[in-house]
Amino acid sequence: MKILVIEDDRRIGGFLERGLVAEGYQVTLEPDGRDGLDRLRNDAFDLVILDRMLPYIDGLEICRLIREERFPVLILMLTAKDSLQDKIDGLKGGADDYLTKPFAFDELLARIIAMRRRGPGQDERSLLRVGTLTLDSESRRVTRNGDPISLTVREFELLRYLMINADRVVSRERLLNGVWEYGFDPGTKIVDVYVRYLRQKIDSAEGPSLIQTVRGIGYMISATPAAAT
Repeated sequence: MKILVIEDDRRIGGFLERGLVAEGYQVTLEPDGRDGLDRLRNDAFDLVILDRMLPYIDGLEICRLIREERFPVLILMLTAKDSLQDKIDGLKGGADDYLTKPFAFDELLARIIAMRRRGPGQDERSLLRVGTLTLDSESRRVTRNGDPISLTVREFELLRYLMINADRVVSRERLLNGVWEYGFDPGTKIVDVYVRYLRQKIDSAEGPSLIQTVRGIGYMISATPAAAT
């Protein structure tokens, strides 16, 4: 996922860039509205994290221009303006979500994940494949080698999240945020338990598991066998 951060506060911008890159996102940082809008017009992004108060072009105006020019991006408005009217103005201007400063980084990640579920580009992810495993988000049908697999709602969401991030390691924290919408670790090993459930349902007895354990980090789904899981 490619993210454009338009933020004039260097400390906040650097914090966002480092944190999002560590989570596996591709991040471009621009320090003002003019450069941010130019970058958006010349490159493709999935999400714009947009400060409300920016030099040269206000964040709300950028938001309106993005929608007028029909860029297929999600917009998360990030600002110190926290009145109800400010939030209404931002959402009416075209923002998909609104987060006020100061904010917790885990909440920011959870908002991004929630926006991806419902935002532009979702149709492109309706049919996911990893090897012989397929998942159809619209029909909620899962098959392997053409054979249907019955999953619970939570198992389906966990599998879908892993398949969207196929061949990339996903931390337990991201899975908790993205699937259970927890901003904290409840200490119940719920991710590990559900991964075990999934393995029992999607893997055959003969072959290696599609869901690979990356010790100390989390999980990855891949059709390429790992050296050790």
